[in-house]
Amino acid sequence: MTQAAVTAQLHRHPHGITAVDTEYLHPGHAASHIIADGGRAAFVDVGTNFSVAYLLAALEELSIPRAAVDYILLTHVHLDHAGGVGLLLQSLPNARVFVHPRGAAHMVDPAKLIAGSKLVYGEERFARLYGELVPLPHERLHPVADGERIVLGGRTLELIHTPGHALHHYAVVDAAHHSIFPGDTFGVSYRALDTANGAFVTPATTPTQFDPAQLIASVDRMLAYAPESMYLMHFSRVTDVPRLGASMKTQVAALADIARAHARDANPAPGIKADMLALWLRLAREHGITSSEAQIRQVLGGDLELNTQGLVVWLKREQR
Repeated sequence: MTQAAVTAQLHRHPHGITAVDTEYLHPGHAASHIIADGGRAAFVDVGTNFSVAYLLAALEELSIPRAAVDYILLTHVHLDHAGGVGLLLQSLPNARVFVHPRGAAHMVDPAKLIAGSKLVYGEERFARLYGELVPLPHERLHPVADGERIVLGGRTLELIHTPGHALHHYAVVDAAHHSIFPGDTFGVSYRALDTANGAFVTPATTPTQFDPAQLIASVDRMLAYAPESMYLMHFSRVTDVPRLGASMKTQVAALADIARAHARDANPAPGIKADMLALWLRLAREHGITSSEAQIRQVLGGDLELNTQGLVVWLKREQR
């Protein structure tokens, strides 16, 4: 796939922020964000190898030279966020990749990351979703310290470690514009489930490092900045942040309780999955979502499967 063959789907937001649909799984599922300020630019998360053409097309549409991209900020190294970084970097001569110290080695040598992902997706689906990962040159990689600040054009961004979804996770705080790019630490919120009551959010408890106490603490840490906007990868800008944060924390605790309730099951996965779906359907109705159960499952089905796997892994770890 070449840049000329694609048209990027852009969602323009305030303060020089643009979401680019990475076309992962289907449109409206995952977004990379471009921050532009003072003639310089940064990507926050990049999608997969198959997303790169869309990202480069977005730069062209926004009239941002490739040489003006200073940073690629990977909130974590799960492949829907970071799988295309090596390929993308080949087209961005001045960019450096900022990654959590726990994830840095996996970007230079992705063998373990590939093996772990193949266990989750299977080899055939892995190849279809992610292709062949391109390792990062060590000299273009920067491990992110907790609380580190970087300058992009005229704005300062703060990078804070936010474990819970993954140990190798950080969030990007744009305090001057009351915005945070939380990766997956603030869950997922698909625009198809918006109602007159606003956005609907669900946690991401995917394999293999989900930890409910850490995740709730990370949500609290981000809420302490009093952000007006959260730019989620799945899917982009949400507001009414205090309500969504409270829902996130309540759901994380509830999902942990659901997992514990099935701790003695010979196979806890079916019970966890059924109870999670029941929780989400109840919350959806309370939020005013009138879609059928089948339609809601179509939107949240992939997350239901991955979240179940993550809760099973966490439950086994808690039982040791």
